[in-house]
Amino acid sequence: MASSDPLCYTVIIDDGAESPSTSDLRSALQKGSDEVKQDTLRKIIVSTINGNPQPQLLMPVIQYVMPSKNKQLKKLLHFYWEVCPKYDDNGKLKQEMILVVNAIRNDLQHPNEYIRGATLRFLQKIAKDVEVLEPLIPICRSCLEHRHSYVRKNAVFAVYSIYSQFENLIPDAPELIQTFLAAESDATCKRNAFVFLANCAMPKAVEYILQVFDQIPSMDELLQMSIIEVIRLDCKTETSHRARYILLISELLNASSHAVKYDAATTLTSLTQNPAAVKAAASCYINLVAKESDNNAKLIVLDRLDALRSRHGHVLDGLVMDILQILTSTDLEVRRKAISIVLSMVSSRNVEEVVLFLKKQLQKTQEQDFEKAPEYRQLLIQSIHVCAIRFSEVAATVVHALMDFLGDSNNPSALDVVAFVREVVEKFPALRTTICEKLIQTLSEIKSGKVYRGVLWILGEYAETTSEIHQTFQELRKVIGELPILASEQRLLDETDVDDEEKKDDVKTEAAKPRVLADGTYATETAFTSTRLEAVKAASKPPLRTLILGGDFFTGTVLSSALTKLVLRHAEQSTESKGTNTLRAEAMLIMASVIRVGQSKFVNVPIDEDSSERIMNCIATLSDLEGKPAVQELFLKDTKSAYSKMLSAQEKKAAEKKDAETSKAVAVQVDDLLTFRQFSKKAADDLVDDREDLSRATGAREAHEDFISNLSRISQLTGFSDPIYAEAYVKVHGFDILLDVLLVNQTANTLQNLCLDFATLGDLKLVERPSTYTIAPHSFQSIKATIKVSSTETGVIFGSILWEGPGMSEQCVILNDIHIDIMDYIKPAYCTEAQFRSMWTEFEWENRVNVSTTMPGPRDYLRHVMKATNMSCLTPEGAISGECDFLSANMYARSLFGEDALANLSVERTESGTIIGHVRIRSKTQGIALSLGDRITMAQKDNKPPV
Repeated sequence: MASSDPLCYTVIIDDGAESPSTSDLRSALQKGSDEVKQDTLRKIIVSTINGNPQPQLLMPVIQYVMPSKNKQLKKLLHFYWEVCPKYDDNGKLKQEMILVVNAIRNDLQHPNEYIRGATLRFLQKIAKDVEVLEPLIPICRSCLEHRHSYVRKNAVFAVYSIYSQFENLIPDAPELIQTFLAAESDATCKRNAFVFLANCAMPKAVEYILQVFDQIPSMDELLQMSIIEVIRLDCKTETSHRARYILLISELLNASSHAVKYDAATTLTSLTQNPAAVKAAASCYINLVAKESDNNAKLIVLDRLDALRSRHGHVLDGLVMDILQILTSTDLEVRRKAISIVLSMVSSRNVEEVVLFLKKQLQKTQEQDFEKAPEYRQLLIQSIHVCAIRFSEVAATVVHALMDFLGDSNNPSALDVVAFVREVVEKFPALRTTICEKLIQTLSEIKSGKVYRGVLWILGEYAETTSEIHQTFQELRKVIGELPILASEQRLLDETDVDDEEKKDDVKTEAAKPRVLADGTYATETAFTSTRLEAVKAASKPPLRTLILGGDFFTGTVLSSALTKLVLRHAEQSTESKGTNTLRAEAMLIMASVIRVGQSKFVNVPIDEDSSERIMNCIATLSDLEGKPAVQELFLKDTKSAYSKMLSAQEKKAAEKKDAETSKAVAVQVDDLLTFRQFSKKAADDLVDDREDLSRATGAREAHEDFISNLSRISQLTGFSDPIYAEAYVKVHGFDILLDVLLVNQTANTLQNLCLDFATLGDLKLVERPSTYTIAPHSFQSIKATIKVSSTETGVIFGSILWEGPGMSEQCVILNDIHIDIMDYIKPAYCTEAQFRSMWTEFEWENRVNVSTTMPGPRDYLRHVMKATNMSCLTPEGAISGECDFLSANMYARSLFGEDALANLSVERTESGTIIGHVRIRSKTQGIALSLGDRITMAQKDNKPPV
């Protein structure tokens, strides 16, 4: 809320039930028991907060509730005095309030310390009512000397609140509190008094720090944190005590409290850039992460440590091994954050130690009782991958260790190993021979089809010598099993012993039933199941054979391609045609076996047309080794060069991203002040300013928007000829929508009891109901309303204006609807291809938007959609560059509420020049998918994104 709005200390939810009449409430206050009075007073408070103050109940409350000694009633009375109307129409204090002030005065002198303390707390909330406070000042001062600490600590803050609003009421408050602080022994009272000095008399707070300088390390945690805060504020100005402050903060790094340690480390880096101090602060952060039990606190401290590393570069390199000790934490997010910090600090001096530690952690993940082992193993493999690619000297030491995990049952870990090995084998030619030998040995241990495809591609590309080719064929025979596959499976079926004669012909025939084919059409399927056939299928088989019989014919096509490459390379290198022909015949037999068994009853799913055609192409290539040199070049050179280009593009993109981060251009306006570097101090780290953080979080210090932007957010709610003209300025701030409504009375009559009533549609919630107003003829009234947003869904705000017309008749104007734009909540985001595919499979809501537009080209339409939906394009620039009439691209965005939005755009340009196709949007919730689809449809109509 804006700073000009009155502060609200008490919020009570209205249950929506019908509120009783004033006479009923008066009767309940007069005749009811203490419990009935409590319930009645609650209803009166809620009614007052909701804009119906009922001033006629003030005297009954004073008469029947105020004399009660019930402590719950006294507490409720404090809430009531806070919100009840204390002034009459002329702005003068009501006469009844004299009785209230006298009662408060008596409570401030009450022998019960709880009542005294609670009353002092209540005074902090009415600190703006000077006429109420003035008679109570002497009693407040005397409470500073009360025997009980609960009274004294509340008395300090009561004096603080009064002095902040009206210094003239207690002009000597700083001296009073300074004397109180010197004589006080209670830790909380001392902290409250010090906070008063810090906010109202900074020089006296600094003076106190210097007086008790040597005792600060042994003081209470709360007071230590307040002292650190004062040091931060004092160092914003030119202070002569900076050196002593640094010494004190350094001592507080060893405090027993984690909060004090964190504050001290943060403050130390803002006071000095000395490498020793920065290193001490970083060590403190690491120690905090190791000892703190709360994972959220660990992540916050790690963020601070990462920010420190980014500013101070190699100063912290010596602490890499200390940071790695954080990996003993059981939380995966903490481990991931710690490893990301370590990877940014790895250098040629410490890379071997880091990789050795990561390898040891990798071995530990194989233990049975290791928590979240598969996810942690995948994280470690990815980290070792990054280190090995950046520092070639460790690649040879880790690649063989990682290849032991190719047979890992956790598929993502094994896939990461394959990606790592593929990159290493391309970038480091010297390691190719040993890597290929190791891969050949591990073929029998692999269980996943995706991993097999990666390994077969590597062997097909990088098994270059004839001995390696022969070893590969030999190992492939083992993992495929007996050939031909169909004949061996049929023989196994025929040889299956049937013990029971009745089972010999135990064939069950099911009725014909419809089946959906891969292309979406229906076919009739008659299923024949046999106990013998099921037994043959369930028998133990070599791993690659199992995958093929299970219907993984994509792996079969990769196998065929790898075999073709190996045979072609052997023909190039070997002069012995007999050996080449032997390999060629065996490769063609394997390929033919895959096609034949794919068309038989032994597979779970028949072979698809694409896989069959691909394998047939490989057979045709092998059948004519000499006839088609272009095809041979395609198999032997083009695929490898395509992968090399892809790696180069990734490296270039990473380098560009790094350059963009390091060299951020700062635009300087022509009328900016000149800064002379010689006259400025060397900047330390940014000072931590909690007040500025709070103001940013609450929106009190918003960036100024330009006038045109503000005008575009104004919605007209009524017509110019209506009795009341209304328009609203819609301001979106985080999860809140602030409506600033301007009402203009266009009549010559006074509009009484005018009420602006809002209602919402969608995931919007009205926080508070506006009060009733009286507007003079041709006068203005500004009303603010806050609405909470809970999800990314197009919301609608509608409502009406009600007021009393002539003769107490109710009159009404219906407002135009306000549509909330979800683009305020959707921001571009990025994810990997694997993450995109995983989310695409997982998300259940899909919205398909047909495309038909006259835009010049597919790429123009892609940019148009990205601008209209705030989505980022995940498809690399190289994949969509060049002139082409077809375009397919993936897009991704994330909302402020953490909702993911995926989109796939597939369009083509027809001969007539129009762009046709579709955009498929997927999300976890229906609202964001529908809203983005509407946005694209609206943007498509006028060929420009809505502003």
